[in-house]
Amino acid sequence: MSDLSIKIEELIDSGAKDFEISKLIKNSIKEYLGSLDEIFTHSGGKDFFVKHTKQIDSFIIHLYKYILRKHFGQYQPLSNAIPITIVALGSYGREQLCVYSDIDLMLLYEDTKGYNIKNILEEFLTLAWDAGLKLGHRVHELKEIDSVVKEDITIKTAIIESRMIYGSKQLWHNYQNSLKRVRNHAKLEFIEQKIAEHKARLAKYPLIMEPNVKDGYGGMRESNLLFWICNVIYGVSSIKELSGKLFSEDEYKNFRSSLEFVFRVRNALHLIAKKKQDSVNFDILPELSTKLGFKNKTRITKERECMTRLFESFHNIHFFSAVMTKKVVRPFLYDKDNYAKIKSCRISKNIYVCDKKVYTSFNSKPMGLNGILKELISLDNVESFDQSYLYHVNKTILTKRETKETKRLIKELFKKEKTFPYIKLLYNSRLFFKLLPHLKGIQNQPQFDGYHKHPVDLHSIKAIKNLENIQDEFVNTLYNSLSNEEKALLRILVLFHDSGKGRGGDHHIVGERIFRKFAKSFDLDDETTTLGARIVRYHNMMNYVATREDIYSQHVIFNFIGLLQTEQTLRLLFVLTYSDISSVGKDVYKSTTANLLKELFLQSIMAFENAELVKDSTKRVLKLDAIKKNKTFKELDTKLQKKILAIQSIHMFLKLKVSEILDIAIWAENTLDYDYEIVNNEVLTIHIIKKHNMNLSFLLGKLSAYLNISSMGIYKLFDGKKFYEIVFDERVEQSDIEQIKELIQSSFISSKQLKLKKPVILKENIQIECDYTENLAALKIEAKDQKGLFAYIAKMFEDFGIDIESAKIYTSKGIARDLILIEKNGQFCPNKDEFIDLLSS
Repeated sequence: MSDLSIKIEELIDSGAKDFEISKLIKNSIKEYLGSLDEIFTHSGGKDFFVKHTKQIDSFIIHLYKYILRKHFGQYQPLSNAIPITIVALGSYGREQLCVYSDIDLMLLYEDTKGYNIKNILEEFLTLAWDAGLKLGHRVHELKEIDSVVKEDITIKTAIIESRMIYGSKQLWHNYQNSLKRVRNHAKLEFIEQKIAEHKARLAKYPLIMEPNVKDGYGGMRESNLLFWICNVIYGVSSIKELSGKLFSEDEYKNFRSSLEFVFRVRNALHLIAKKKQDSVNFDILPELSTKLGFKNKTRITKERECMTRLFESFHNIHFFSAVMTKKVVRPFLYDKDNYAKIKSCRISKNIYVCDKKVYTSFNSKPMGLNGILKELISLDNVESFDQSYLYHVNKTILTKRETKETKRLIKELFKKEKTFPYIKLLYNSRLFFKLLPHLKGIQNQPQFDGYHKHPVDLHSIKAIKNLENIQDEFVNTLYNSLSNEEKALLRILVLFHDSGKGRGGDHHIVGERIFRKFAKSFDLDDETTTLGARIVRYHNMMNYVATREDIYSQHVIFNFIGLLQTEQTLRLLFVLTYSDISSVGKDVYKSTTANLLKELFLQSIMAFENAELVKDSTKRVLKLDAIKKNKTFKELDTKLQKKILAIQSIHMFLKLKVSEILDIAIWAENTLDYDYEIVNNEVLTIHIIKKHNMNLSFLLGKLSAYLNISSMGIYKLFDGKKFYEIVFDERVEQSDIEQIKELIQSSFISSKQLKLKKPVILKENIQIECDYTENLAALKIEAKDQKGLFAYIAKMFEDFGIDIESAKIYTSKGIARDLILIEKNGQFCPNKDEFIDLLSS
């Protein structure tokens, strides 16, 4: 008898109350949970599950035995004679109970005269809760089972995973007969609903950098789905029973090994968090990787190695589960009435294309690599591939080395109009990195920058999808103007742009070297190699310049095009930049980013075509000439015409169109003191005309509480008036507009003051360039993104009496990078050291 049993007996003999028994068991459970870290150290994933499950079984049995002793005293019959059976359900039933998961029980009974069954069950549940067990329970009489499973698919799912814990074996035997009927009831409906659930789950929890190991892609639920369906169709109690029939021993071993690691990860997550924790987030990863036994190596951190192993496990589980699930359900879901349609879809032996999806037999004989590539190249108008074809490609017979013919076929594949379905097929079939071994380094490579949502390889695959499904009209027009050879090269560059990540050193330079090796191996000509290498080297440069630099500066534009060297490089880089940013995560490629990139592209094209056109002085003269020729301008009062032509704000002429300049000028002429408008389309934009300075820091400080500024322009007009344009990175609800109006009106009162918290800005992250241009100085600040950061900077400018010409505020990866252009009015540059001291922390 265990120590716990002895202690319970002693308490019973002393006439102890229920609360004393529950307290004893609660303390035993607490003591047991405290020992789990040690148990975990010496256990594998499944082994730990089983040990934990058995220990929870033990606590439940102790509770139940006590209740029986309490009710029957010295006249307690054998447990088999009492018509109650305690049944484990769900993960508890299949012995995959995690530490802080709910303990799903079913209390099965028959309401036999002579036993006070319901009182026994109620007292058992109360005692279990008092003891601290987190129960999810169902109480059913045996005769109800057939009917309750028809109420909800969730109930059927839980019940088919039943496992007897303790109680009447006779009742359990009768229940098993009911289980057979449950499995056979509405099989087709059950399968369809479980598959639909699974698709919704994968859409909710895709493979991301902070994955969900239970419900996400390649997680435990994927293997559960396969088990549930095999249990219903074949009646097996374990997937392993189908080894040698549905799949080979090696296939199962690979799947089971990956599942074992995921089991271990989930157990570790619960133990570290001391609560239900199914997502691997960046905060928990350092401790998780240590707990799993990973150690830092040269160039590879334990966190990186841990995530790489986890991603590989996810892929293995997903592939096996998805393929075998489809293999099991296909005959079951087969409709004879579709035979004619299927026959009409046949394009060659064992290959069918229906509704732009490719199918084959799960028993198709493996082909050589060249044969598979030729088959893929021959397919037209294809958007996806069935799991059967995926399985077929996975079994491809490989040679030790790629032949020239193989490389030729790979290049041919990149020339297809839409390559994404094929690349995704090769990736999912685990063939992609065997075809392109130069990219092996990005396989399952994590990205810990807090910016990218996916591992490197998946990000690159998604970039191909976005390349061939461009949503930006301007970029799409540019992409369509490229030749077929340029498009093929661009697809390759999209896959190679991050190829240097995870190898140590600057990934731009490493990636360039990797691409050159690929180009040499695949016999690309020198011109193409040089072009491709340059784009890989500078693949982040366009986004960097567009979001951090003054793209209307001739100095910035000349430096940028000097790196790119050719207009062709610029065109390809622009499209690649779109694909790259769009693949980072949902809504990362915003209209503000799109506008900046487009403007940089246009300025650069102009510089390539005629360098004189991007000079500040030239652009101002050209804009003034265009204004003079404008019909609206000619109709204006002569005084206003002179005022417009005398506007000193250089950036107003560089950034705005003729029509915009005239509209602002006419608006300003008709404004006595102040006026404003709010535009709330794709993003919120505030336009303000104000005579003399406004209380800008107050307005920005108030708005920054719930909005992020993306850019701002302040242009001196005439008659002491200024035009302010403040652009935010999102739109607001219409109900918020009135509150914003009140804030704007309050900012016109100069006495309004707002106490602003000093932001954290390191001195070394503040740059001042007093010779930025002839008329402007520049302030560059890089700091952790903080609410009210720019409002604080604006307050300092107000205190010093310094005028801001324009500002670019851009936040990425949690870092704010602000570029502020300031008029040289004698206040800023002479006081720059004091300014830096006041700004820095």
